[in-house]
Amino acid sequence: MATTPNLILPYIDQNQSQKHVTHNEALTALDAVVQLSVIDNSLAAPPASPADGDRYIVAAAPSGAWSGKAGYIAAWQSGAWMLYAPKPGWLAWVASLSAVFVRNGAAWAPLIDTGSPMLLAKATHGGKIEAYCAEELITLAGATTNSSVLIPNGALLFAVSNRVMTPITGAASYSCGTSGNPNWFGSSLGVGAGATNRGLIGPNPFYSDTPVLYTAAGGNFTGGQLRMTIHYFMPTWADA
Repeated sequence: MATTPNLILPYIDQNQSQKHVTHNEALTALDAVVQLSVIDNSLAAPPASPADGDRYIVAAAPSGAWSGKAGYIAAWQSGAWMLYAPKPGWLAWVASLSAVFVRNGAAWAPLIDTGSPMLLAKATHGGKIEAYCAEELITLAGATTNSSVLIPNGALLFAVSNRVMTPITGAASYSCGTSGNPNWFGSSLGVGAGATNRGLIGPNPFYSDTPVLYTAAGGNFTGGQLRMTIHYFMPTWADA
């Protein structure tokens, strides 16, 4: 039976009987792969009780009804698993991660790689500007604590944000800044779990690698952790 070149949908032959069967097969495939949204991409074995229309990206080393179909789209349709081979460039929303993935030829990858900078613009000869979010889990101790992750030389800084992960003890509040300006990103900040601040500034350029400084108020830090994020742009020069 002839099929379409991209989605491999079956054509209805001129003299074919039971034409509705082929037509419904094509509609079923379209329902599975158009506006693609999957529940998860980490399962290697089919879930026990899928609902009609549930879709997954099959993880590595699959088993059972998904055996040999790693990376395929598995859709539960009319009481059976239908497996669809993705093509390069397909996009899928992965609900469990709240992220869009793209099929890059051999694998599915996040459309936005959270571990890499995002290219915002690039000139013909290589000059570019990238956006960065650098994170660190900070354990607080003593009167002050410096971050290990630095605001880099050449950065155009927009903010240093914080979220308290475990309650901060020993201090009634804290400030966030740099050694030259200890309150730059916030002062009298909350110490309870879940407390946040955005620490917006500027944008402000930095001309040397600079740690973020945390200063205890009303006592010394005796415990607690917070998640720090440094938000900045980084311009780079053109190629020679």
